[in-house]
Amino acid sequence: MALVNFADLDFDQIKVSIKDYLKANSNFTDYDFEGSNLSSIIDVLAYNTYITSYNTNMVTNEVFVDSATLRENVVSLARNIGYVPRSRKSARAKISFFVDTSSFTNAPASIILKKGIVATTATFGAQSYSFSIPDDITVPVVNNVARFEDIEIYEGSRVSQNFTVDAFLPNQRFILDNAGIDTSLITVNVRPSANSNSATNYYLSDSLFDLKGTSHVFFIQEVEDERYELIFGDGIFGRKLRAPEYITAFYTVSNGKDANNLSSFKFGGSLQDEDDRIISDGISLVTTVESSHSGSDIESIESIKKYGTRIYASRNRAVTAADYEALIPDIYPE
Repeated sequence: MALVNFADLDFDQIKVSIKDYLKANSNFTDYDFEGSNLSSIIDVLAYNTYITSYNTNMVTNEVFVDSATLRENVVSLARNIGYVPRSRKSARAKISFFVDTSSFTNAPASIILKKGIVATTATFGAQSYSFSIPDDITVPVVNNVARFEDIEIYEGSRVSQNFTVDAFLPNQRFILDNAGIDTSLITVNVRPSANSNSATNYYLSDSLFDLKGTSHVFFIQEVEDERYELIFGDGIFGRKLRAPEYITAFYTVSNGKDANNLSSFKFGGSLQDEDDRIISDGISLVTTVESSHSGSDIESIESIKKYGTRIYASRNRAVTAADYEALIPDIYPE
């Protein structure tokens, strides 16, 4: 008796196929398949076959980049060819303002604009936007005025997250908690321990070229829920971390393209002088030099499928027209 070949995932068709299979068996010649208890057993068999076939079909689809539908699977397949999907990008703007120190009792020699939030916008609907800087900016006081000119600010909240290297976790992972991160604004420093005051800056690398076993670099990869994992060297390509070193990661959580085309800002930052005294007087209104622009969302599944294999084929070399087509959206996401 030949086995039945199931041509589709239709439940009723599977049930008919099982009945035909049993009717071909002489032991079931006189059975009433519609009215007997055997009908319930056939329903269970058909349902089990349907679910198994459906799951098998979905699993098979998800192991190929062309047919995968879940972002985690598409990203994982792209990772196999060394492609890191573009992250969300913070909108950028340029502003200027000055601080008049002529009324200060003790005029400072310089003023420091502290990293973090610098400016905010008016509320649009139920949403307002914050713009920050990743590093401190110091300007001298000249003729009682400190001028902060053409300061580039980035939309989003500046967040910090800490990790301690654990010698008893050989497969320890360093996953950033938030989605919506602009990976180009991630900064990382490593201290010998949590109580140490000295820190070494680590830099994001997207290539293994020119790396040594002592290079202070880290890599990133997208993981589940559009979050990112920090990966450090193994002692051959990049320095290997050792317990109990203490990692601090600073990154910006952005609203992407929603923050484009904003031009009205008000100061919301923190200013200090060289003696760490807080400055709250003499701050001018904020002048917008460039409205916010270049914000973009995380790379879509369709874009990963389209450009991942092309970037792999070009190996970041712009030679053919197809190479340029693959590389340009990575540099200019808009």
